Amino acid sequence: MTLGSVPLRYKVSIDRDQCMQCMRCVDNCSYGVYRVEGDRIIIDSRKCTACHRCISMCPRDAITLQEKPVDYRSHPLWTAQTREDIINQARTGKIILAGMGNALDYPVIFDRLVLDACQVTNPSIDPLREPMELRTYLGKKPSRLEFRKNDEGDVELVTELAPNLKLDTPIMIGHMSYGAISLNTQLSLAKAVTEMGTFMGTGEGGMHKALHPYQDHTIVQVASGRFGVDIDYLERGAAIEIKIGQGAKPGIGGHLPGEKVCVDVSCTRMIPLGSDAISPAPHHDIYSIEDLAQLVRSLKEATEWKKPVFVKIAAVHNVAAIAAGIARSSADAVVIDGFRGGTGAAPKVFRDNVGIPIEAAIAAVDHKLNDQGVRNEVSIIASGGIRNSADLAKSIALGADAVYIGTASLIALGCRVCGNCYRGLCPWGIATQRQDLVDRIDPEIGGRNVANLIHAWTLELSELMGAAGLNSIESLRGNRERLRGYMLDEGMLKVLNVEPVGA
Repeated sequence: MTLGSVPLRYKVSIDRDQCMQCMRCVDNCSYGVYRVEGDRIIIDSRKCTACHRCISMCPRDAITLQEKPVDYRSHPLWTAQTREDIINQARTGKIILAGMGNALDYPVIFDRLVLDACQVTNPSIDPLREPMELRTYLGKKPSRLEFRKNDEGDVELVTELAPNLKLDTPIMIGHMSYGAISLNTQLSLAKAVTEMGTFMGTGEGGMHKALHPYQDHTIVQVASGRFGVDIDYLERGAAIEIKIGQGAKPGIGGHLPGEKVCVDVSCTRMIPLGSDAISPAPHHDIYSIEDLAQLVRSLKEATEWKKPVFVKIAAVHNVAAIAAGIARSSADAVVIDGFRGGTGAAPKVFRDNVGIPIEAAIAAVDHKLNDQGVRNEVSIIASGGIRNSADLAKSIALGADAVYIGTASLIALGCRVCGNCYRGLCPWGIATQRQDLVDRIDPEIGGRNVANLIHAWTLELSELMGAAGLNSIESLRGNRERLRGYMLDEGMLKVLNVEPVGA
């Protein structure tokens, strides 16, 4: 008995009258959709992932792509995707993998929050003519400052300040490891954050020596697998991040397939060539907040207490209580990753069904830390589905100090969110280690594109703040008066601590 084939997901067509047989589609498709037979280009639509590489490279616009050309009988419960997942698992008996972020049709809370604007009594501010302060400091803040006069009569600060990261804009690039993404991708991101006065995460794969010139703008990560972690690695980062969880797959570890572990990745991660890099679900030395506090202090001791240490957790139902514990662990910032956070590879069932939205998590954490009087002890960094400057502004108004962006920065490099990152065949040179594909990214051009994105969002953030009558990012942080909920139920408004529109 055979289950037969499932309907095509995409149908690729070539306008033969427009096609000039330049073969760019054949050369650019890493999935093998196109092949040449005699003087004709043959198409295998079943291999298509809708990455758009062929379409973007065709000089005659001769290629078209249609989604679901032949579909199943419609059914509200047994959707086409549900049926295909069952068929694939009946064939293989394996876990279904997927890339990128949550793909189910959950409502986006950001889209149901609107920002306030000033009118007459409290006039707006013109950011073109007035200074706007976007500088952000991440780390512990003292609850009070003490000063004294020295013998010369000058005022001196007595309070000892903890190390903080200084950001020129509250936008950072999240952790994507070398191995999951290519070196040219990491170099593009590094060039962008260096130019824009912000930071990027190295991910859990160590730091390639090519990133050393940008180390003052990198945050190094210590994950459960401890890949690439040694004292040289820790000392190179401007800050250190302990990864406990990830929004796309809370409660489980990571897996970099051996096919992606080339010579450079092997050296950087300190693992054998071609071996799978499997991160365990828990850190085997962390089973309590006390254990976490010990690791935080160990990392600070190893780096002479000169660097802030962050702790990254996935957004889950008790995220506020977890963050309160982290605030008391000597950590300097808590990173909260929502369920729309991207990934190179995750079990599809986790990516689409585990975790909570970042909007609710930010609000819950900010509220809990303020209630317990420890908000100054830890900064909040939000990530997972930040799509534009409005999401950025709303995140800060809900209580975040800064945000990580991931997928948005990859889209700026050409990513079309096809979700096949785990296969290592990314035709844009992003989620691959195949050198001919990696070479498709020029780090100079890529860095410029990502820097342009951060610059544009920063300008828009200034405009949004000005419209709200605010000239300092500090005045926006946690300022829920500048938010109103639209078509949100009473329970969600209570979690967000936001008034409905018209109130």
